[in-house]
Amino acid sequence: MTRLTESVVDGSQAKNPANPKDLPSIDRVLRRPAVAALVAEHGHTLVADEVRALAESLRERARQGTLDAAQITPEAVDEAVLGRMQARLAPRLRAVINLTGTVIHTNLGRALLADSALQHLLAMMAGPNNLEYDLASGGRGDRDSVVEELLCTLTGAEAATVVNNNAAAVLLSIAALARGREVIVSRGELVEIGGAFRMPDVMASAGATLVEVGTTNRTHPHDYANAITERTALLMKVHTSNYAVQGFTSSVDEGEIARIAHARGLPMATDLGSGALVDMSLWGLPHEPTPREKIAAGCDVVTFSGDKLLGGPQAGLIVGSKEAVGRIRKFPMKRALRMSKLPLAALEATLMLYLRPERLAQDLPTLRLLTRTAEAIREQADSLLADVQSAVAPRFSVEVKDMLGQIGSGSLPVERLPSAGLALAPVGKKGAGRALDELAAALRALPRPVIGRVAEDRLLLDLRCLEDSAAFVAQLPALRQALG
Repeated sequence: MTRLTESVVDGSQAKNPANPKDLPSIDRVLRRPAVAALVAEHGHTLVADEVRALAESLRERARQGTLDAAQITPEAVDEAVLGRMQARLAPRLRAVINLTGTVIHTNLGRALLADSALQHLLAMMAGPNNLEYDLASGGRGDRDSVVEELLCTLTGAEAATVVNNNAAAVLLSIAALARGREVIVSRGELVEIGGAFRMPDVMASAGATLVEVGTTNRTHPHDYANAITERTALLMKVHTSNYAVQGFTSSVDEGEIARIAHARGLPMATDLGSGALVDMSLWGLPHEPTPREKIAAGCDVVTFSGDKLLGGPQAGLIVGSKEAVGRIRKFPMKRALRMSKLPLAALEATLMLYLRPERLAQDLPTLRLLTRTAEAIREQADSLLADVQSAVAPRFSVEVKDMLGQIGSGSLPVERLPSAGLALAPVGKKGAGRALDELAAALRALPRPVIGRVAEDRLLLDLRCLEDSAAFVAQLPALRQALG
């Protein structure tokens, strides 16, 4: 539906200009049957606010001579009010169809929750629950207990705690273990990831002093050992998310850093970022370091995300020794960063899936999408070709194309996933860029927006993340209409 305030190009003069005196009063509009029905459904306050906003817009356009008299008929005003109400009540957070080829897409909500996680979340949100209540003793409980045993079982850690994201997990760990003292980190690991999250800034925010060792491309064990002083509180390793250093490089693994730290009575922490709980190579994917491996190597603290390779909700997971995690849990900042009941319920249900590893590729959406074969995706592309071609013809051509996607969100940044999809190209070369922009905009404007990517003078729709084609196909008539 087109709103009245958008029906005339700004600055264009109306053929039959409306007189400002002819505008209906707000009270008269509210008494119109169609608008009164909106008041009955939504209440007087919201509808009256939208009617006032519409009236002000119409009045201004009437003064400028850009409002046509046909646009202030009772029927036209009714339609305009309805349009404003629909726009005002439309959710800003919407489900989209991800055809970018990036499975864990930071801008599109990262990992999808499993059905069991959604069901458990809904059940826990619908009524009271024992978030901080010990059912056995009848006394106060600890919300960490909801997932601590599961995390220890899955990682081999002695203790675990959770906060609202991995940036918070890193910040809290440094503050609790090294506030007012020094933390040693390799210069090649002073990363910046999405949202200007920079390790030096995190150190400063946590109240710790960063001590850089080594060089950008090479760091050796003696660099760590020689930097330790009486002010040192923590040795730390940071997983280099979103990029890879190649060529003449050298780094020190967690096991060696832990030995250096423990020999001087210091703890050692590592930030894994992505946080794969299982060896991804079991499903033919590149290996990603796991928390269990780092705990076995001697790390006292391991931090990682819940909404990346783990496949759960946004969360920052902290596992490690009882002594280190105990200090982190008792630090005052912990309360400010704790998880709420909603993501905690989803995290518990997601972690439960890992107790059945034989079913993980079926039950965990992230792993299921990552393990789809290129052959199966190409068959899906072949089946959609005719329908998509019909929707965009004659302005665009469509062909099935092999593609390379990625895991996303800093996970294995240089690895690519063989995939397939549809490549849409403008039939005419003149104005091709504008045509592609229009096509991408039309896809984003669908009831369930479709997000692809523009590359090589074509709009690419990678189908790896499209498990069910029905919702996409159902919108093709609307796409055909939008393209005219």
